Amino acid sequence: MSAVAAEAVGTLPGSQFPLGATVTDTGTNFAVASAVADGMLLCLFDAAGAETRIPIQDRDADVWHVFVPGVGTGQTYGYRATGPYDPARGVWCNPVKLLIDPYARALDGTVRFGPELLGYSAADPDEPNGSDSAPFVPRSVVAGDDPFGWRDGTFRRHAYADTIIYEVHVKGFTMRHSGVPPELRGTYAGLGHEAAITHLVDLGVTAVELLPVHESVPEAFLVQRGLTNYWGYNTIGYFAPHQGYSAAVRAGQPGGQVREFKAMVDSLHAAGIEVILDVVFNHTAEGNHTGPTLCFRGLDNPAYYRLDPGNPRHYVDTTGCGNSLNAGDPRTLQLIIVSLGSGTTEMHVDGYRFDLAPTLARQDGEFGARSAFFDLVSQDPVVSRVKLIAEPWDVGQGDSYDVGRFPPGWREWNGKYRDTMRDFWRSHPVGMREFATRFCGSADMYGRGLRRPTASVNLITVHDGFTLRDLVSYDDKHNELNGEANSDGTGDNRSWNCGVEGPSDDPAVLALRARQSRAMLATLLLSFGVPMLLGGDEMGRTQQGNNNAYCQDNEMTWLDWEDPDTGLLAFTRRLIALRKAHPVFRRNRFLGGAEAYDLRWYTPAGTGPTDADWSDPSALAMALYLDGADAPDRAADGTLLTDDDFLVLVNAWWERLDFVLPDTRAEATWQVELDTYDLAPEAGSAAAHRKAGDHVAVGPRSVVVLRSAVSPE
Repeated sequence: MSAVAAEAVGTLPGSQFPLGATVTDTGTNFAVASAVADGMLLCLFDAAGAETRIPIQDRDADVWHVFVPGVGTGQTYGYRATGPYDPARGVWCNPVKLLIDPYARALDGTVRFGPELLGYSAADPDEPNGSDSAPFVPRSVVAGDDPFGWRDGTFRRHAYADTIIYEVHVKGFTMRHSGVPPELRGTYAGLGHEAAITHLVDLGVTAVELLPVHESVPEAFLVQRGLTNYWGYNTIGYFAPHQGYSAAVRAGQPGGQVREFKAMVDSLHAAGIEVILDVVFNHTAEGNHTGPTLCFRGLDNPAYYRLDPGNPRHYVDTTGCGNSLNAGDPRTLQLIIVSLGSGTTEMHVDGYRFDLAPTLARQDGEFGARSAFFDLVSQDPVVSRVKLIAEPWDVGQGDSYDVGRFPPGWREWNGKYRDTMRDFWRSHPVGMREFATRFCGSADMYGRGLRRPTASVNLITVHDGFTLRDLVSYDDKHNELNGEANSDGTGDNRSWNCGVEGPSDDPAVLALRARQSRAMLATLLLSFGVPMLLGGDEMGRTQQGNNNAYCQDNEMTWLDWEDPDTGLLAFTRRLIALRKAHPVFRRNRFLGGAEAYDLRWYTPAGTGPTDADWSDPSALAMALYLDGADAPDRAADGTLLTDDDFLVLVNAWWERLDFVLPDTRAEATWQVELDTYDLAPEAGSAAAHRKAGDHVAVGPRSVVVLRSAVSPE
C-alpha cells in the first residue's frame, strides 16, 4: 500500500506523559522517546493497510508527542524515526523502517523475515537499507481503557513459605487436553478453562510461573529451519500479551489478547492460584548488529542497548542472544519499571521471574546489588510488593554466576540446590554437609543479610534442561531435531539413565526410574524454601532426551494428557498435601543458637554425626529430626504453627539400609507417613509403631518419612 503524508492540521501538541498510546474521550495521545532522532512520524493504518504519516511537531527533551482527535481503541500504528544513520557511532535512524511502539499494549500481525527488515544495506553496512519494512512488521494497536469485571477483590497472595510454584508454558499446557474445547487449546482462555484449573487445584500448587507471554518473535534462522522460538525468550513488546496464545486473535479479534489474558488471571485467582510471569528484560528480539530493525534499535539504539565502547556498532552481550538491554540508561529503566507496574495494576499479575537477571544489575558492567535497577524496584510502591524471583546467572562474564548475591526481598532460582540433589540421587560424592545445607534452605548463601530460607527457590528440573522423566532416562542430550547437530544445550546434565539410554521395556529399569523420580520429588517438596515443579513432571512427561527444546512447538513439548503416569501423579499430589498440612516443612526462618536443636541430623546408626561424618563426601545416607513444637513460626494472626515431629530417613545407596531410630522426644512413637520405595507402607497398623532404638529398613535410593503425633497439652 502506498503511504499518504498528512499535515499536522487538526492534531494537537498532546502530552509527553505517559509514553505509549493513551485513549481519551476525544482521541488518542501518542508519545515516544528518542534522543537521537531529529524527526518522528506517527504512522496510522486503515483496515486495508493504507498508511497515513503524521509528522510529530512537539518534543520535550527526548519525548515526541502528538494528540490525534478521533483516533480510538483498535487503531493500528507505528513510528518512523528520521535522523542520523551512523552505525559506527551506534545510531541507526532510518525512516523507511516502521517501528513498533515500545509501550504498545497489543500488537497485530507477525514478522515476515526478509532483507527489508534490515536497517543496513546488504552491499554496504555503512549505508542505510532503502526498502520499506512496513509490510513485514507487526502493527502496534491502540488499546483503550476497557473496563474489566475483576472478581479477585478478595484474593490474597500466598506467603513465600506457603508457595508451591508450577512452571508451565501457556500453549503447551492445554494443546493436547481433551477437556479443553479445541478452539481454546493452547491459549490464555485454555489455561483459564475449568479443566486446566482443576488439574492445578487437585495437584495442590499455589502459583503458576508462565514462560514468557510478552509479545515475541522467533529468530530468522529458526524460521529458515521450519522451527520457531517456542519458549518465547525473544521479546519485542514488554506490555503486549503474545498474540499466538490468544483464542480471540485466532477468531479474528485483533487486540483481544488483552482482555483474554485478564480473564485467565481472574480465573486462576478465583481458584486461589497466583500468576508469576517469566520476563525477559535482558535482551530483545533485534539480536546483534546484523539483526532486524523492529523497534528499539531504530528509535534510540544507545539508550536501549549496551554498546561496545571500543566499537559502538557492536553490542555488549551478556545474554548469549546478541544484545543486552542498557540497564544504566534512565529510558530503559523506565521501560522496565513501567512494564512491571502495569502488569501488576492493569493485568493483576502477582510476581515476576527475571530471566538472566544479573544483566539487569550491570549498570557499570559488573553485577551490583546496589545498582539502579535494584534501587528502582525497591522504591516502587507497586513492584516492590509483588513476588520477585531472579534467575541469578547470565553469560560469559567473570561474575555471571550470582547465586546468593541478590538483595533482601528477592528470591533466587537455586542452581546449587539443583546440582546437589541431582548428584546426590545418582550416588555421586556430595556428602552429608552439602545435602543438609541445601535441604534446610541453603543458609550458607541466604542465612546472612536478613534473608530467609524462602530466598531459595528450590528446583530439580525446569524448562531449560531435561524433564524429570528424562533426567532418569538419559545420560546424554539428544537434541538432533533442533537442527544444530546436537551441539546446542548443556552437556552438564548430572543425569543417570538407570542402565539403559532412552526408552526401555525392562521392568527393573522402569521400576528404578520410578523410584529415582519419587525420591527427587520427595526431596524437592520436603526441603525448606520455595519448591518449583516443572509442568508435566508430575505425569512423567518426556522430551525424548532433548534438553534444549526451545524451538520445538509440537508434541515433544506439549503435555500428554492421554497417557499420564497416574501413579506418579497420585504420589506428587500426596507429597504436596503433606507439605501443605505440616508447617514444619515450611520454615520461614533459619534457626540458630539454642534453636539449632530443632534440626538434628543423625547417621543411620542413630548417633549424632562427627566432624568426620560431616566432612565425608561419600556419605549417602542420613536422618533428619524435625521437632514440630520447638520455636515454631507464627501464622499471620499470631498463632504458633506447632506441628507433629518428623524423621526423614534418606538413603542414596544402591542397597537397602537399616536405620536405627534416634532418641528424640521422650515416648515418641513413629509411624510411616511416606516411603518412596514402597508405595503401600504399613502406615496406620499397630506393627508400624516404632520407638527409639528400633530398626527401620530404607530401600535403595529412597526416602522414608516417619511421623510422631504430638498430643496437645
